[in-house]
Amino acid sequence: MFTSPRPHRHDVLIAVTGLAGGLTLWAAGPHTQGGRVLSGHGAALVPLAVTAALELLRRTRPRTALALGTLALIADRFTTGSLATVLMYTDLMYAAVVYGSPAAARRIPVTAFLVTVAVTIGLLAWFRRPEALLLGVVTGLVSFAPALTGVSVRNHREAAEAAGLRADRTALLAETDRARAVAAERSRMARELHDVVANHLSAIAIHSTAALSIDDPATSRDALGVIRRNSVDGLAEMRRLIGLLRESGAAGPPGAVPALSSLDSLVEQAGANSASSGLTVTLEDRREGAAPLPVPVELAAYRIVQEALTNALKHAAPGPVTVRLEHAREVLTVEVSSVLGDRPALRAPGSGAGLVGMRERVALLRGTVEAGPEPRGDGAENWTVRAELPVGEGT
Repeated sequence: MFTSPRPHRHDVLIAVTGLAGGLTLWAAGPHTQGGRVLSGHGAALVPLAVTAALELLRRTRPRTALALGTLALIADRFTTGSLATVLMYTDLMYAAVVYGSPAAARRIPVTAFLVTVAVTIGLLAWFRRPEALLLGVVTGLVSFAPALTGVSVRNHREAAEAAGLRADRTALLAETDRARAVAAERSRMARELHDVVANHLSAIAIHSTAALSIDDPATSRDALGVIRRNSVDGLAEMRRLIGLLRESGAAGPPGAVPALSSLDSLVEQAGANSASSGLTVTLEDRREGAAPLPVPVELAAYRIVQEALTNALKHAAPGPVTVRLEHAREVLTVEVSSVLGDRPALRAPGSGAGLVGMRERVALLRGTVEAGPEPRGDGAENWTVRAELPVGEGT
């Protein structure tokens, strides 16, 4: 069953006001014209009532209201006329442009203009007097002027809506960028925390296991020394990381970012931590002059070496662990190799987060990283981690 939507309260107010105003003018006696076919005293009330009723549809059925309102206005011309009917018709014309479909909003002003021109020419041809132009002007004021006003209002509304949509889209993009930035920062913090803690805790776990497994005072003393040193170094790294996360009001600046110049200390520490496991760690720096590289590249290379040495401490078989650095053709190559095989001692558990962190760091610099077994000359295999980091101006 068809049901017409309820009229807007403003439309009800306009309809009631227009009807009341028309009745007041009718009771007072003034009319817009005289000597018409339907010159009865109450004939003008019919178009007035119809136009007032159509005001209830000005927002919900604008084209229907305009079509019927045009017929009511024509009928009003055959009566003594009412100014209220004419004014309400102009509002129907305005509403049809503002609330109608986009196609209607384009066609109605053009149609009103053509009707105004046609009426003006027709009256001039009929009466052959300049005063006929006044009737053409009145026709334009009743039809074309409100239509043109509706076009202006509609354009302003559409521009405001478009601006609102652009603002919403901008806010959505900003929120998306913020969420991505938060996710990227959380991922970076997770990598830093893993790299800072995993190396020291792995050494602590392995040496504490050795101290508990071997009933030898000298072994226990050495293990406790390694545990203490890694505990102190781990705490220092944690303080540095916490300093990076503090706000600008924190007391004292955070520690320096690790760089390749600190690899000697890292390799020395890794050698001390892994001596009891039968590992010997050496550094081969094949860079010419070892000039400073961009900070992100040096930090990524340092963390890759640190994580690779941690994995070697946890999983490598006894033998040499070699760290190689080479800088050629705007590419820094970092390679860490260790013996792949069965390990007699207990291993520290691994989560696989280290390799994930390596790949993330290298991907941020648009480099490449590979990790896997490689054959050696004596028939055995090495586990090799090789990363290539671009160090050009765009890094």
